[in-house]
Amino acid sequence: MQLVEPRPRRPIPIRITPLIDVVFILLVFFMLTSRLLPVGFLELGNATPERTPATGPSIPELTVIGPDEVLWQDKPRTLEDLMTGLAAAGISEVNLTTRPDTELGAFTRTLSRLDSAGIDTHWKRATTQTP
Repeated sequence: MQLVEPRPRRPIPIRITPLIDVVFILLVFFMLTSRLLPVGFLELGNATPERTPATGPSIPELTVIGPDEVLWQDKPRTLEDLMTGLAAAGISEVNLTTRPDTELGAFTRTLSRLDSAGIDTHWKRATTQTP
């Protein structure tokens, strides 16, 4: 008496249909549960318009040189002095640059202060060391 059926001599083909179904289910699961854009990052508008004296006044350039310290008109200023000076001059738009060694915290602190004062800020990362 034989209890187990004998094995067929040729290999049994693997059916692909259930594997494809599982792959599509996993794909749908990951598409629904993941996010395409990181939500914890700060989005910056980096389009700095080029202006000439014929089209209007030039945009002042600020350089973050350290924590709570910004270079404006070739003079280092604290954030408080900078905000007072920009408000007194009636400036509503600036170009903000950083040095390559500037810490991210100093940049975000300066950007937040400018944004809370209603100043439109364009950012450009410096690729070389500025004086």
